Amino acid sequence: MPTLVERTAELARLRATVLAGPDQRATERQHARNKLTARERIDLLLDQGSFREIETFRRHRATGFGLENRRPATDGVITGWGTVYGRKVFVYAHDFRIFGGALGEAHAQKICKVLDLAVAARCPIVGINDGAGARIQEGVTALAGYGEIFRRHVAASGVIPQISVIAGPCAGGAAYSPALTDFVFTIQNTSQMFVTGPDVVAAVTGEEVTMNDLGGAVPHSQKSGVAHFAHPDEPECFADVRYLLSLLPRHNQERPPIDEGLDDPVDRRLPELTAIVPADPATPYDMREVIDAVVDDQQWIEIHENWAKNILCALGRIGGEVVGVVANQPLVLAGALDIAAAEKAARFVTMCDSLGISLVTLVDVPGFMPGVDQEHGGIIRHGAKLLYAYCNATVPRVQVIVRKAYGGAYIVMDSRSIGCDLSFAWPTNEVAVMGAEGAASIIFRREIAQADDPDQVREDRINLYRDELMHPYYAAERGLVDDIIDPADTRAVLCDALSTLATKRVTLSERRHGNQPA
Repeated sequence: MPTLVERTAELARLRATVLAGPDQRATERQHARNKLTARERIDLLLDQGSFREIETFRRHRATGFGLENRRPATDGVITGWGTVYGRKVFVYAHDFRIFGGALGEAHAQKICKVLDLAVAARCPIVGINDGAGARIQEGVTALAGYGEIFRRHVAASGVIPQISVIAGPCAGGAAYSPALTDFVFTIQNTSQMFVTGPDVVAAVTGEEVTMNDLGGAVPHSQKSGVAHFAHPDEPECFADVRYLLSLLPRHNQERPPIDEGLDDPVDRRLPELTAIVPADPATPYDMREVIDAVVDDQQWIEIHENWAKNILCALGRIGGEVVGVVANQPLVLAGALDIAAAEKAARFVTMCDSLGISLVTLVDVPGFMPGVDQEHGGIIRHGAKLLYAYCNATVPRVQVIVRKAYGGAYIVMDSRSIGCDLSFAWPTNEVAVMGAEGAASIIFRREIAQADDPDQVREDRINLYRDELMHPYYAAERGLVDDIIDPADTRAVLCDALSTLATKRVTLSERRHGNQPA
């Protein structure tokens, strides 16, 4: 009978064989595609030496089509946990070298187990997707595996952060797994994510398209909004995944990590803001410069940077506290809200609320984007998504009206009337139903038309409307703005407000859930 020493030596040999992968040629083919192996990716993601693998020796039990003769260890997915900056994170990574990363019963069960463990341990999970979809030799059993994974993603949503990295193909039903998670990272010329591939598209519609043009990092980060991030290579991608994890709480009952060693003074004045933001409401500027000035040490990460650029969504710290920033971007479409912007911001607000991340909304909005395409495309229901997300949010919410806020878009951008906790305005603000020019043309239309000098009367009435109704003190007098502040004090005011609201608690109603606009 073998001794314990011999059994231990055998274990070491078997483990070394598994860690080496199926064969060297498979690894070379992976590298030839400019792709890392599953284990190399996990090494980039986790702190050095922290990975603890589970089910290393798991094999499938399927038969038929020659599967009984091909039973590699791991069954094509690596699962376990480790740390990122010392905080526990669970992970699974498809191993494309084994069955092309295709999902079978055992493969799915491994992913389900690590998802269950992540929820039980209340820790984030990162899924690294590089697989050819369902393992067709296992038939409907493989499809059922996807269903089990989807159900767990939904159960974990709002409980723990879920991050997906598309590091290769992610086709068919597999594409819905990352779509159910909080953040999707893609890699240029590597990620390929679609429900139906180019061959099916060509056969059904006659459209000829490449895999990258159909479901690559560029279309999904710029057009569809499926991907939150697009990176040029894997090392940069995983570096950003690590940074994002450093800003997220481990679970929904824990506050996001606080930066105790803050070097950026909370009372730092921002005299540069008066130069960054023009007083003329029609002059564009880059709202990113305002965010740079307000957040700690100019450190923040933009979400959906290349999609719906007329609104900015970002995670950073203010006074050491992690915050989600939603801001209109006057450089693009004058910062007006359209269908894509409303969807983008609504999703971000909901994510922040689900994970207990405070919200700061920087407002400079001329209104909703007009147009037949917008109306027929459903700007009403899509705009309602953003309205619903803010109204439903229970985290601390602070609004700063940076320059102008007109019409229904003012209400939607977390105004006091829909429940923001504190609202601040700069002294140059214009808050009104619409711009003075449009308002005066409607209110004084007959008077202007009958005047001997219509242009002069129009100008006089525009100034009258602006002087009477568009200054921030009008809103402050009615309790819709809590204070008018010096722009240079914006950071100090936000730090104080967020610190004050840190202990905010809301008692929720006993409803099952609301009926969110679709």
